[in-house]
Amino acid sequence: MRMISMELPFKFRFGGAMRFAAERSVPVFSFSLLLLAGADVSACAARAQATNAGASATTASSTSSSTGETNRRLLAAHNMARASAGVPPLTWSSLLADDAGRWAAHLASTGGFDHDDAGTERKHQGENLWKGTRGAYTLEQMIGAWASEVSDYRVGIFPNVSKSGNWESVGHYTQLIWRNTTHVGCAIATTADDQVLVCRYSPPGNYDGERP
Repeated sequence: MRMISMELPFKFRFGGAMRFAAERSVPVFSFSLLLLAGADVSACAARAQATNAGASATTASSTSSSTGETNRRLLAAHNMARASAGVPPLTWSSLLADDAGRWAAHLASTGGFDHDDAGTERKHQGENLWKGTRGAYTLEQMIGAWASEVSDYRVGIFPNVSKSGNWESVGHYTQLIWRNTTHVGCAIATTADDQVLVCRYSPPGNYDGERP
C-alpha cells in the first residue's frame, strides 16, 4: 500500500473502500492509508482543477451534526448515482447519521483519516470517507468523488468489478450503488482547514462473491 496525496488549490482525499468476506462476518480488507482509490494522480488532479474552476463553495458547519437540508442533498446525491445504475433508492437513517457523526468528529479532532473498523464491524455497517478543503466543495461534489469511480467500473461479481482489475479503484462507488443496501446516514465535521464527510450504510456492501 502507498500513501498518495495531491497538492492542488483545493485538496480532497477519500479513504480506501471497505471489503467484506462472503460469509458476511468481518471485513477481510480495509486499508486506512490515504490513497486515491487506485486512480491516476495526474488525471485526478486535472479533474479536480476543472471541477473547482466552476465550483461554488458551501458554508461549512462547525459541528459534526447535519441539517435537514444537508441530509436531503446528501441522500439525493446518493440516489442520483443509484438511479443511473438502475438500483432502488436509499432511505435516510438518523441512527447511521449519528454513528457517522461520532466518527467524523473523531477524525476531525485527531487529524486521522481511516475507517472505524471496530465500530462498523460491531454494528454491521459499510463506510465511505471523504476529506477536502473547508468550504471548497459542494455536497454533491463530495458524493460525486465516489460516484466518479464508475469510469473504471465494470459489471461483475465482487471483487471482479474493475476494468483495471483493482477493486479498490471502484470500492466507494460499489458501496454507493450496492443493490442490497437500503439505508444511509452521513455527517460532516470541520477543522480550521478541512471538512470530513463520513457516510454509513446498512446493510453494508462490497461482499466477495456477490453482484453490486
